[in-house]
Amino acid sequence: MDRLTEMEAFATVVDQGGFTDAARKMGISKSAVSKHVSSLEGRLGARLLNRTTRRVSPTEIGLAYYDRARRVLNDAGEADSLVTSMQGVPSGQLQVSVETDFGVNLLSPVIGGFLQEFPDINVNMELNNRYVELISEGFDLAIRIGEQEDNTLRTRKLAETEKCMVGAPSYFEKYGRPERIDDLNDHKLLHYSNESSAAVWKLTSPSGEQRQVRTAGWLSVNDGQSLLNAAVSGLGVAYLPSFIYADALEKGLVVKAIPDLPVECQGIYVVYPPGRYVQPKVRAFIDFLIRSFADKGPTEW
Repeated sequence: MDRLTEMEAFATVVDQGGFTDAARKMGISKSAVSKHVSSLEGRLGARLLNRTTRRVSPTEIGLAYYDRARRVLNDAGEADSLVTSMQGVPSGQLQVSVETDFGVNLLSPVIGGFLQEFPDINVNMELNNRYVELISEGFDLAIRIGEQEDNTLRTRKLAETEKCMVGAPSYFEKYGRPERIDDLNDHKLLHYSNESSAAVWKLTSPSGEQRQVRTAGWLSVNDGQSLLNAAVSGLGVAYLPSFIYADALEKGLVVKAIPDLPVECQGIYVVYPPGRYVQPKVRAFIDFLIRSFADKGPTEW
C-alpha cells in the first residue's frame, strides 16, 4: 500500500478518535481505513493503536509516530498548496521599498504598466533612503543602489548607473571649471542631506588613488532631482547618478565637472527574502522590472 496513505489513515484515526469518523473524514470505507492502519503496523512491526470496543487511542510508540507523521502530512499538504498557488494568477498586496530617486524618476513612470498587466495585485510602494529590514518590516522586496552587503538576501541585478559630478555651463563660465579634485575646494557644492556620508564625496583620481572631498556648500537637499534642478540653475556642482542627470546632460543643461576622472559605476538591484519558493506576485514584479530596465544604463536613461 501507499506509505503516505497509510500514514494519513493512522493520523486521521488518532485525530478523529476512531475508525468510523476517520473513514467519514477521508471519504473511504471503515474497512479500508482499518486495512491501511494494519498494513502500517505490519510494516513497522509495532502496535500503534490500542483498540477497545468503545475507543481507539495511540500507544506510546504510536503517539511518538503520530507527532512525526503529522508533520510529514502537513509538509505534503503545503507542497500541494505551493504548486497550486504557483500556477495561479498572481494576486494580493505587494509591499515594495524603493530608494527615493529611483522610485520617483524611473519606477513611478512604469508602475502603471505592471498594474494593468496584473490587475489582481495591489502595490504599496514606499519611497525612502533608509535601509529597511525586509522580513521584520513586512516588505516583499526592495530596490537598492550600490554594493549589496547583506548576502542573506536573494539579489537580481536590474541595470547599472554611473555617478558623476555635473554643473551648468553658466556656472562654470562664472566660477571656472575644476581640472583636479583639489580644485573642488574652491567651488559651490550641492549634496544630499539624508545620508550620513553625503558631506563627503568619495572620488577616484586619474592615477587610481581613492580621495575624499568634504563638501560644504550652498545647498543640501534630500532629493536627487532637486539637486539636479539646482545644478541646472547654476547654483553649483552636484554629484549624481546618471539616471538623474542623463537627460539634462544630453540637452546641454549640465556638463561633467571633471571629465577625466574615472567613472564610478553602481549596480541597481532588486533584493528579496531567501528561500526556494518565490511568491507569484513577487516573481511577476521582478520579471516586470527586468523587462522594463533591460536596455537601460549605465548612461542610457
